[in-house]
Amino acid sequence: MIKQWTAMGAVALAAATAGGGAMAQDKIKVGFMLPFSGTYAALGNAIENGFRMHVAEQGGKLGGREIEFFKVDDESDPAKATDNVNRLIKRDKVDVIVGTVHSGVAMAMARAAKESGTVLIVPNAGADAVTGPMCAPNIFRSSFSNWQSAYPMGVVAAKQEGKKTAMTITWKYAAGDEITGGFKEGFEKSGGKVVKQLTLPFPNVEFQALLTEIAAAKPDAVFAFFAGAGAVKFVKDYHAAGLSKTIPLYGAGFLTDGTLDAQGEAAQGMLTTLHYADELGTERDKTFRTNYAKSYKLMPDVYAVQGYDAAQMLAVGLKAAGGDIGRKDVFRTAIEKATIPSPRGDFTLSKAHNPVQDMYLRKVEGKENRKISVAMKALADPARGCRMQ
Repeated sequence: MIKQWTAMGAVALAAATAGGGAMAQDKIKVGFMLPFSGTYAALGNAIENGFRMHVAEQGGKLGGREIEFFKVDDESDPAKATDNVNRLIKRDKVDVIVGTVHSGVAMAMARAAKESGTVLIVPNAGADAVTGPMCAPNIFRSSFSNWQSAYPMGVVAAKQEGKKTAMTITWKYAAGDEITGGFKEGFEKSGGKVVKQLTLPFPNVEFQALLTEIAAAKPDAVFAFFAGAGAVKFVKDYHAAGLSKTIPLYGAGFLTDGTLDAQGEAAQGMLTTLHYADELGTERDKTFRTNYAKSYKLMPDVYAVQGYDAAQMLAVGLKAAGGDIGRKDVFRTAIEKATIPSPRGDFTLSKAHNPVQDMYLRKVEGKENRKISVAMKALADPARGCRMQ
C-alpha cells in the first residue's frame, strides 16, 4: 500500500510540475539576438538596456515569472542568422526571442520563429515582410515597419515650398530599399517626383562619388536612410561637401537618433520623421528618460524605447496567461487587444502585429530631435501580403 501511494504521489507530483503548480518556480527564458559589435552595436545595447529596465521595474519578474537572459551577437550578418537563432531555440531552448536590428537578419529569425512556434518580438528591424507575408500569430513588433517610418516624410517634404524633385540614398539591402520606397510613395502621392535612387553596399561608407552625383543633379531635396556609425559619417560628409547649404537633407529618424553627439554641427536643422522624439513632454516620457539616465548614465533614444516596449508587450501576454507562455491563444489575444503605455505615446497593434502609432516630425536642435508636430496620427502599416488579417 505504501509503495502504491508513493507511486501515485510521484505521478501527481509530475503532473503538477508539468502544469501550473510549479510554473511560477520556473524562469522564462528570453534570448537577445542583437548586434553587440559592428555598425549597429550601440543600437543593440540600447534595446537590451530598455528591455532590462522594464523587467527591473517589475522586480525582475513578468507575469509572476523570473526572467533568465541569453545573448547572441548576430553581427548584423544575414549569412550567420539561421545558425545564431537556432542556438537560442535548440541549444538554449528559450521561450522568447527578442531581436533584431538588421532587416536581413530579422527575416531569417522570422522564418525560424514560424517553423518552431517560438515567440518572437522584433524591437527594431522594420522589414515590411515581418508583418507582411511573414506575419504569424507568434511574431510581434514593438518598433515600426520600414514603410511606416518614411512615408510621412515623403508627404511632409512634398508639401514644402519648392520641393518638386528629390533623390534618395541608402545602403542596398532590405531596410534601405523599403524605407526609401516608403518616402518615394509618400512624396509622389503628394505631387513630387523622385528622379533617382542611389545605393551602395552595406555597410560601405565611401559616399563621395554619390555626393558628387547629387551635386551635379541638383534635386530640390535628398532623402537618406542610414543608421549608427554609417549615419554619422554620411551626415558629416554631406555637410562637408557643402550640399546642406543648397539641398536640404531629410531622413527617417534613424539618421539622427543616437548619433547627434558625433554629428554635431552637420546635423543642425535637419527634419526627420519617427515614432519618437526627444523630450516629448509627457510625464510618462519624462519618467522614462530620467530612470534610463540614472540606470545607464546616458540619455535614451528610440532604440531604448523599443526595447522597453518589447518587455511591456511580453509582460501583457504573460500576465493574461498566468505566467504560462504555453497558453498561446490567451498570450496572443492579450497583446492584440492591449494599449501599450509607451514613452512614445500609447500604441496598439494592427491585426498583423505591427504598432499603430503617431509619427512625429522632428527637427535637430543642439543634441536633440525636437518634436515639431505630429506628421501622421495613428499610422498603420498596410501589411501587404499578410494573410493573418
